[in-house]
Amino acid sequence: MRWLTALAALAVAAPVVAVTTPAAAASPAVLPVTVTNNTGRGDAVFLYVIGTMNGRWGYVNSSGAFNPWPAGGNPPVPAPDVSMAGPGNGGTTTIRIPKGLSGRVYMALGDKIKFFITPDGFVQPAPWAPGDPNFNTLFDTSEFTFNDAGLWLNSSQVDFFGIPHAVTVTNGAGQTKRTGDVVNDGRNKIINAIKAQPGWQDSVITRADGTVLRVLAPGKATDAGKFPANYLDAYINSAWNAYTSRTLTVVPRQNEPNRKFFGRTVGNTMRFTDSTGAEVATVDKPSTANVWGCDGVFNAPNVAPFIQSEVRRTICTALVRGTLGTSTVEPVYDANAFYKNSAPNHYSRIIHANMADGKAYGFAYDDVGGFESLVHDGDPQQAGIIMSPFGAGGNPPTPPPATGNRILSNWNNKCVDVSNANFSDGVPLQVWTCNNTAAQAWTFTGNTISTQNNKCMDVAWGSRDNGAVVQIATCSGNAAQQFVLNPAGDLVNPQAGKCVDIAAWNPDDGARLHLWDCVGGQNQKWRRG
Repeated sequence: MRWLTALAALAVAAPVVAVTTPAAAASPAVLPVTVTNNTGRGDAVFLYVIGTMNGRWGYVNSSGAFNPWPAGGNPPVPAPDVSMAGPGNGGTTTIRIPKGLSGRVYMALGDKIKFFITPDGFVQPAPWAPGDPNFNTLFDTSEFTFNDAGLWLNSSQVDFFGIPHAVTVTNGAGQTKRTGDVVNDGRNKIINAIKAQPGWQDSVITRADGTVLRVLAPGKATDAGKFPANYLDAYINSAWNAYTSRTLTVVPRQNEPNRKFFGRTVGNTMRFTDSTGAEVATVDKPSTANVWGCDGVFNAPNVAPFIQSEVRRTICTALVRGTLGTSTVEPVYDANAFYKNSAPNHYSRIIHANMADGKAYGFAYDDVGGFESLVHDGDPQQAGIIMSPFGAGGNPPTPPPATGNRILSNWNNKCVDVSNANFSDGVPLQVWTCNNTAAQAWTFTGNTISTQNNKCMDVAWGSRDNGAVVQIATCSGNAAQQFVLNPAGDLVNPQAGKCVDIAAWNPDDGARLHLWDCVGGQNQKWRRG
C-alpha cells in the first residue's frame, strides 16, 4: 500500500522550500504536539503516530520514541495496539513527534483503528471500502514531515472528510500559524451541501446509529461504487481538444515566471516545448480515475530538471479545478475561476467554501498556488491539532472580519499586511497569508489607501526609485500616498509611475513590498477582496 499522494507530494516539496531558521532557537529533537478535543462528543479518543524514519515503517509511543513495526505477514497480520489515550471533550493531550519522521497522526472517536502489517511495511486503512475492518470507525488524519528543515503539518481531505481539525505551529519567536478551521457548523454544512448536490449524495457514509462517518472524495467514492466512473470523461475530452489549435503556457514555479513551457494537443497527447522549441514533456489524455488520483498518466520521475513532473502536476491540478480548456496559462491562481467547468469537483469546492480561511487539501495537488491547509515553520518549537465542533458553536476559528477591503496578490493569493499589526509611521508593508485582521483591512478613498488607524499606504521619503519601500505613514494627502489600482491589476504610484511589487518574487509570508518599474509580472498584480 502506498502513502497518500498528498503526503508524497509534501515530502517531495519539503526539501526545495527556502527555509531560514532563526539562530535564536533550534527545533527540539522531539516536538510536542497538543491535541485538543472541541468536537462536543463524549466518545473516547484514540491517537496514533505512524510513519517512516530512516526508510523503516513504525510507530511512535507516548514519550516520542520511534519503534519499527515487528515482522508482518502475507496476508497482512494485525499490528500491535499502539494507540495512545486522547483527550475527552474540551480537554487536551500532548503527543510527541521525533525529528526525522514523516507520517500521520490518526484520531479515532469511539473505537480503536485496526492496523495491519506486512513483511515490508504497513497497510493503510481504506474506510471507503465496505469490507475494510475500519469502515464503521469514525477517524481522520493529519499528515506531517518533521526534519532539520522544519515542520510541515496539514489537515488532509484528499481521500475523505471525517473529523474537521485545525493545525498549528509555533516557532521560537512565539509566532503561531494556524489553518484548517471550518466555519461555524462547518461539518454539517459540508455534509448537507454534498447531500444536496445531485449525484453526490451517496458519497456521504452514515453508520447504522446515524453518525455520519465521512464524506468520500470522488475518486474514493468511485472505488466504492458510489459515484460514476466516467464523471469527467466529456470534460476531459473537451479540455484536451481545446489546445489542438491554440497554445497552453505552463509556468510551474510561481517564483520563476520566465520558466515557461508551451503545449499543444496532438492526437491524445499534449506535447510541451521550451523556449528553444525542444520537446521537454508530454502528457497523455487521462481517464477520470487518473485525474481524481493525479496518478497514472500523471506519474513522472521526480528528478532534475523536474520539467516532466511539474508539467504533469500542473495539468492534473487544472483538470481537478476545472480551469483547463478555457485557460491559456496554467496554473490559474484566481480561486474565483475554480470548479466552474461542465463537471465540477463539488467535493473540493464545498470543502474550501466552508473553511474559515478558504484553505483545504481537497485533492493531492491543492498546494499548487498555496490553497492547501498546511502550516510550516523552519523553527518549530511546538505544534497543535484541534478537532473542531461537530455542530454549531465552539471557539471562533479566526478573529471576526475587520472592516475594509483586503488587497490580494493575484500571484499567490496573500494579502497586503502591516508588519506585526504595528500601526506606527514608517512600518513597512508585506504580504502575509490572509487572516481577516485589521492589519489587512484597507479603505479606498479617492487615490488614497488607508488603514483603520488613519495611516496611509506611502512611499518612503516620496522616492521615485526602484526598490523604494512601501510603508504606512500618517495620512497627509501628499503624492507619495497616491495609489491607483487599475483594471489590469497594477497598483501604481502616479508620482513615480511605478508599481507596487513583491520584492524578489519572494513567495513566503513576510515578503516586503517596494516600488518597481511596471513590467506586467504577476508579482505586481493585485485585486480587492
